[in-house]
Amino acid sequence: MAGDATGAAIGREGGVEARSVSVPRLPMSQRADALDFSTIERVLVVKLRYHGDVVLSTPVFQVLANHHPHLEIDALVYADTAELLRDHPAISRVYGVERSGAGGRGLAALRERGGLWRSLRERRYGLLIHLTEHWRGAMLARFLGVRHAVVAEYARRTGHAGWRRLLGGFWHGSFTHHYPLSSGRRHMVERNLDALRRIGIHPDESEKRLVVNVNAHDAELAEVDLRRNGLRRGHYIVIHPASRFGYKCWDPGRMAAVVAALHRPDRPVVLTGSPDPAERAMVDEVVLRSGVDPVDLCGALTLKGLAHCIGGAQLFIGVDSAPMHIAAATGTPVVALFGPSNPWVWGPWQVAHRIVATHPSCQPCHLRGCADSFHSECIERITVAQVLAAVRELLPRGTVAAPPPSPVSFLRPVERTG
Repeated sequence: MAGDATGAAIGREGGVEARSVSVPRLPMSQRADALDFSTIERVLVVKLRYHGDVVLSTPVFQVLANHHPHLEIDALVYADTAELLRDHPAISRVYGVERSGAGGRGLAALRERGGLWRSLRERRYGLLIHLTEHWRGAMLARFLGVRHAVVAEYARRTGHAGWRRLLGGFWHGSFTHHYPLSSGRRHMVERNLDALRRIGIHPDESEKRLVVNVNAHDAELAEVDLRRNGLRRGHYIVIHPASRFGYKCWDPGRMAAVVAALHRPDRPVVLTGSPDPAERAMVDEVVLRSGVDPVDLCGALTLKGLAHCIGGAQLFIGVDSAPMHIAAATGTPVVALFGPSNPWVWGPWQVAHRIVATHPSCQPCHLRGCADSFHSECIERITVAQVLAAVRELLPRGTVAAPPPSPVSFLRPVERTG
């Protein structure tokens, strides 16, 4: 368990009375083991994954609060993603835990991890909802002594012989409620909400929107950067070319051609990215090869500052990454370029959008590029013409310049409707 848990509560105590939404209910049949929420006071939702995954889990908190306003709902996520859940109206406390190996191995680190686990135990949760296959969820369910714990049936957590059977038995016995893990085209938002359906909560379509709230202080800090660069809300386009996974990224030269076609004095292009050196290098290359002068905010914004910036854009263009999901949460129209990942599962949710993909027979392959080479031919074959055609469908007519000639045949982008 070295490197397993460290962190502290982040956020605020929620005002329960102000967060409920009246949603019409129709009588429906329930499973015999659906939960009686009148006996539950506090819930812990665990989502130990990347930033985009956390954004796609946000409807779970709101649906819980809408259906059972008396609940105190806490979140346990990786510390570097915790900022995304701050100011969520349905969340009482956000706890951040370091990724395995990131929190140090000394005595001070062990004490800090132990402090987090004790803080969680003192909350006396009646329900734990585990939204990934991470082992910490099973260990927490046992350590916290929760009466009810729900998880999907992950194939990698089952075994039929030897130590795998023992581990599978430990995993399965840690939870009281299991549900089939959906496959195919079911969006990740719906897969997360399946945990609630299993215990008797059936969300209305209006409750499923993504939530990334920006408080007034964070918004004002971000607004300073926007004003400094002459940006007016609703009068710029955000392009986020990078992803933490390079095999999901498009060619920087082609992205530069898109920047050149869209950048105008009265509607500039804003390039965003994290402080990561690889993302910084990609944005530098896009700027250099574009031949224009886009606004470069790569590494200049916090997560909430990025959300504020994207929320004020006329359009967002990017790949399968967290900023694309943040754009959907803020309601900004999205053009998303997809390679090896599944656009039906990970595409923009409940927002006007176009997905651009070449749709080879192997997509989605879920590999790290073709044959795990870190180069994805499916996304590399996307043309500038395809992307600009998708942009034209979301922007007013006459505001997009013609693309340069391309030797690659045009494939019409496919739209997902969430």
